[in-house]
Amino acid sequence: MDRLLTLQMFVAVADAGSFAGAARALRASPPAVTRGVAALEARLGTALFHRSTRAVSLTDEGAAFLAKARRILTELADAERQLTYGQSEPSGALHITAPVLFGRLHVLPVMAELLEAHPQLTAQMMLIDRNVRIVEEGIDVAVRIGPLADSALKSVRIGAVRPLLVASPAYLARFGVPATAAALAQHRPIASMGPRDAAEWKLPGGRGAPLPPPKLRINSVAGAIAAAEAGVGIANLLSYQVGGAIRAGRLIEVPTLAPAEELPVHLLFEASRSTAAATRAFIDAMVARHRSHGWD
Repeated sequence: MDRLLTLQMFVAVADAGSFAGAARALRASPPAVTRGVAALEARLGTALFHRSTRAVSLTDEGAAFLAKARRILTELADAERQLTYGQSEPSGALHITAPVLFGRLHVLPVMAELLEAHPQLTAQMMLIDRNVRIVEEGIDVAVRIGPLADSALKSVRIGAVRPLLVASPAYLARFGVPATAAALAQHRPIASMGPRDAAEWKLPGGRGAPLPPPKLRINSVAGAIAAAEAGVGIANLLSYQVGGAIRAGRLIEVPTLAPAEELPVHLLFEASRSTAAATRAFIDAMVARHRSHGWD
C-alpha cells in the first residue's frame, strides 16, 4: 500500500480515536484503514496503537511517530501549495494557539485581516490557557507569555506584558490601598487556578508577598477580572488582560505594589515551518500589530 496513504490513515486514526472515525474522515472503508495501519506497523516493526473493542490509543512509539508523520504530511502539503499558488502567497491551513484572552484581543484581529487578504488561506485557532505540545498537536505558531523553556523550537519576541495588582474603586475605598507587601495579609486576594497560581505574589525587588487564604479561587481570567470589578478582592493579572478595565475606570492598579518584572511575549514555531508563506505572514502581522497597538 502507498506509504503516503498509510501515513494519512495513521494520523486520521490518532485524531479520530477509532478506525471507523478515521474511515469516515478519509471517505474510505474501515477494513481499508485497518489494513493500511497494519501495513505501516509491519514496515516499522512496531505497534503504533493499543487496540480494544471500544477504542484505540497510541503506544509510546506511536505517540513519538505521530509528530513526525504530521510534519511529513504538512511539509508535503506546503510544497504542493507553493507550486500551485506561488511561494509568496499564503495558503492552506494555518494552526495557531494562544492564551484565551490574548487570542481574542490580539490574535483574532490579525487572523481576520490575513484571511481577508489571502483567499486560499484557512485557519484553526486553539485558544487555551495552557501550553500545548506544538509538534505533537500540529501547531504552526504558538503565542507564549513568560520565559521560554529550552527547546529546539525557534522563537520571535514580540514585546512584553506586565503583571499588575488591581482592584475595583469600591473595594479600595472600603478596605484601603495596601501600601506594603505585609499589608496584603489584611486584604482579600482573588486566586487563579491556572499557570500563574501561586501561594505568594512576586513584588518589586523580587520579594514575595505571602497571601492569606483566597477570598475567591477561580479557573478563568475572565472570571477573575469580573470578580475584581465586582469588588470581591485584589487580583494579580496581566496588563493586556485589564488594560481596558483600567482605562474605563472599572479597575485601579495598586502602583506601590506593582510587580516589577515584565513577561516576554514570543511566537514559537518549528524551524521547518519558518519558510512557509502562511507562517511568515502571520509572524510579520503579529510584529506589526505590536508596533502599532502594543499589548495593553
